[in-house]
Amino acid sequence: MAKFEMTKTSNGMFKFNLKASNGQVILTSETYKDKTGAKNGIDSVKKNAVDDARFERKTAKNGQSYFVLKASNGQVIGQSEMYASTSGMENGIASVKKNAVEADVVDLTA
Repeated sequence: MAKFEMTKTSNGMFKFNLKASNGQVILTSETYKDKTGAKNGIDSVKKNAVDDARFERKTAKNGQSYFVLKASNGQVIGQSEMYASTSGMENGIASVKKNAVEADVVDLTA
């Protein structure tokens, strides 16, 4: 089953990764000042992942595809890895849509 893993960065900030059931990271969050902010970010992913309009499809300078997930206010919640193809990116978006809502939250900050 998919899961959100919340971690603490080396500089004391918080972030999370949404991992598919195979363990692959499909979305990485922005960093947050505190754990509450990260939890709110996870809630925002769960809420916004069902709306295709919240996914912004992009192309990096090196030609690889990636996406960002934005909240209703336009703020970036998370970003995908780089994909070699547009179809790979679309599969990543489909995976976030499918997995985010039901994903458990694992707190690895302790």
